[in-house]
Amino acid sequence: MEFLRPLYAERPDRQERDRLEILTALINTPSFDPVFRADIVRIPRGHAIYRWECVVAGCERARGGGDLCSIHRQEWAQAKERGIGKAAFISAAQPLGAFASREDAVCRICPERPADRHDLRLCQRHRNRWKLHRQQHGEGADFADWVSHQQVFPGYGPCRVAVCPSLADSPLGLCPGHDAHYGKQGRPGGASLPDSWWQRYEHHGAPVPVSFGDEEAFRSWCARETALPWPGQLNLRGLRPLVRAELQWGMFVHTQRPRASRWDLAWLQKLVTTCRAGSVNSLIDLDLSSCNQFTGGITKEILHELRLVYFTPEQAKESGFLETEHFGVRFAHRSGHIDLSGIPQRWLRDLTWDHLADLLRSPRCPRTAGVLDDLRRAALELGVFLELDAPGDGHDPTVLRSEHAQRFVADQRRRERDGLPSLAIKRPGGSPSTITLITRSIVFNAARRLLREAMDSGAAERIGLSREFITAMPAAGSSTLWARRPFPDEVARALADEENLARLTDSDTLDLGMRDIWEATVITGRRIGEVLKVRWDCLGRYGGLAMFWHDQTKVGNYDAAIRIPERLHDLLAERQRKTLDRFTAEHGYRPTGTERTQLALFPTTHRNPDGTVSLTHQWFYSRFRPWVDNLDLGHYVPHQARHTLATSLLRAGASLTHIRRYLGQVSDRMAEHYVHLTSDDLENVLQHVWVAGPGTANPGELLAGETTPLTREQAQALAIDLSRRSTPAEGGFCTFQRVVDGNTCPWNLDCHNCDKFVLSGADLLYWRRKREQWRLLAEGAPDDATADYLHRYFEPTARAIDGLEKALAGLGLIDDALALDLRKPQDYFHRVWSTAFRAADLAEAGADEESEYSDACTTGDTDPEQDVA
Repeated sequence: MEFLRPLYAERPDRQERDRLEILTALINTPSFDPVFRADIVRIPRGHAIYRWECVVAGCERARGGGDLCSIHRQEWAQAKERGIGKAAFISAAQPLGAFASREDAVCRICPERPADRHDLRLCQRHRNRWKLHRQQHGEGADFADWVSHQQVFPGYGPCRVAVCPSLADSPLGLCPGHDAHYGKQGRPGGASLPDSWWQRYEHHGAPVPVSFGDEEAFRSWCARETALPWPGQLNLRGLRPLVRAELQWGMFVHTQRPRASRWDLAWLQKLVTTCRAGSVNSLIDLDLSSCNQFTGGITKEILHELRLVYFTPEQAKESGFLETEHFGVRFAHRSGHIDLSGIPQRWLRDLTWDHLADLLRSPRCPRTAGVLDDLRRAALELGVFLELDAPGDGHDPTVLRSEHAQRFVADQRRRERDGLPSLAIKRPGGSPSTITLITRSIVFNAARRLLREAMDSGAAERIGLSREFITAMPAAGSSTLWARRPFPDEVARALADEENLARLTDSDTLDLGMRDIWEATVITGRRIGEVLKVRWDCLGRYGGLAMFWHDQTKVGNYDAAIRIPERLHDLLAERQRKTLDRFTAEHGYRPTGTERTQLALFPTTHRNPDGTVSLTHQWFYSRFRPWVDNLDLGHYVPHQARHTLATSLLRAGASLTHIRRYLGQVSDRMAEHYVHLTSDDLENVLQHVWVAGPGTANPGELLAGETTPLTREQAQALAIDLSRRSTPAEGGFCTFQRVVDGNTCPWNLDCHNCDKFVLSGADLLYWRRKREQWRLLAEGAPDDATADYLHRYFEPTARAIDGLEKALAGLGLIDDALALDLRKPQDYFHRVWSTAFRAADLAEAGADEESEYSDACTTGDTDPEQDVA
């Protein structure tokens, strides 16, 4: 927490006062929940974050070591032995009334005396008097008449324990609860009352003397004694003003978090006790090693919120860290704090901070924190190396030259080659990270990007960093992209063996769905993330066929569906039931229809109060890797199941287009990355076979596809003899004679929309590349509407390309066209060049079946009949 200390370092006397003033102003704003303003925080029943009552609907008793009160916990233990599930038990359990009041009750007769925990609400003296009255007058004694004739007795003042808000119950000055605690702790100081003090003194109106063995010890005990636990209460008395305000602010802000976890009031009270015992001025001063797992986690989250309050972005830069939430950005599943204090050189740290801040402010702010982490890693590696190697520890940028950057590059390459540890980066356990091809590439690319941006913006010139140092930083270069192999047959059998799957189930001790996730991945070929993040309502039947709805966009659009076998449907339907039961067991009621649609099918148990957050990749891999290692199969990853399915589909006769659609790929090139056949087999399938995919009603049925050739007669009817006069144009030839003769084009060279423009077989690869270019543009579109627009805009051209392929196949020229990649003079004598086709005719020929983009719809389309396969 040292990063919180530099604020007002030159004026330490102002730091605590100013921070308290800031928090006080925030706490007094109208938007602050008034529940958290008091010293005694009283949480209402049913609070989403600080719920303290029993989860059984209507039960008024407080939880006792879990989410059930002590009585219901005993009943649940008995029901569990009979095989009853927790959700069924909670639904059938009967609510219980309050065992005791949530706060001290005063005597109905004596307003200055506490009432004992009894339905009559009488102080101890009047309760004894009522018992005597009933003995004298029998069971028919009138309580109301008796109360009206009773005398009011003076009280004993507040409890002498400093933090206790209760009234004292005797002349000793302790409330009933602390009086019992005092006796259990051996009565420090020896405070005591005389025997029969009521009859001897109070009954006669005389003051009751209190004797002490050591009055100072008694007062010390009263000063340090903790508050008594009360249902739904958090006692902040006895804390220093700043730490009290920090806890109040932290509790309130935690309720505003979209994924706020439940904070037990007992954990918070333990944190309060720790701060009070250590006379902590601020949570910044708290030693986290003295906290347990729960109170330590609460403290860290509150400290994160305090950084956003105590520091402006400029002060954060001065202190050596960056908060993404200062820029309105919050990345999923991680804190927004980026620590830059490990960068030794101030100039490099400031360059890194400015670059990260510009990224967060830009319209193309990264969707994940990976880019920011890469830049931080590169700056750390470079800074630590310069501290060891450069003159003056690298603190003076004006002395850095190209040789210093070159030595850094050489050191990184050597560490990669020899598998040496990093100088700056540590693993979570504290051991140094090893430099690999990937980490070295990240460092080179990120460092180059950081320094080049500083040069372009003028920041390098302002600090005196030479151009030769910047330009000596190389790009990482291309690295070989290895496609993962499909599972070998023996591995596939082992990963599907029932006994081995039972071991996988055993590793999932909480039954969160580990085996269900793996089986769904293997059967459907979806990515792990697509299966992990499915919603509860991912199943449906359409025309009697079981369909599986998921997100293929990686941005939360659950609008893609594939057909699944009945076995998988039944498996996921059982998981739906378990998820609903888990929700009921945690919240005490069945979710409504709207809530069910938002639920995750595989919800995490961490920071997930409403059940909408799915399990993470880390959770899945933490169980999958040990399982595979124990099977002694070698190194295999779940994504290879996707490669296995793609290759099997291709071998079975499915076209690359259908594989691409089934797997949700954006291009044929990406689909080719997933199939593993010899080039001859692949070419044969691509040119001659198109069959129905596994998601259709008749898998394997031969279909007419885009590579189905025209007949030779049809192709010859479309052909144009280029021996007539023509002139080359972009992607084809112009046959309009005025242009051929050298005159100006009346259509301003709009060749691709002109009926005089023809395509030859020599242009096939040009147009295929053009189609790939448009697909990549659509893939990089910022939203679905833009992508659909690009697909529709290029659709007429796509039909013309399909028609060209059909016509060339009909003439037997498709192989020659695919082999021809450059226009050379001798090629003009080849018949691929001498035969061409009008673009309009080709578009009509290519429109015999639906284009792959013809069913594209915008994000605003709500037609329920849109294609689901």
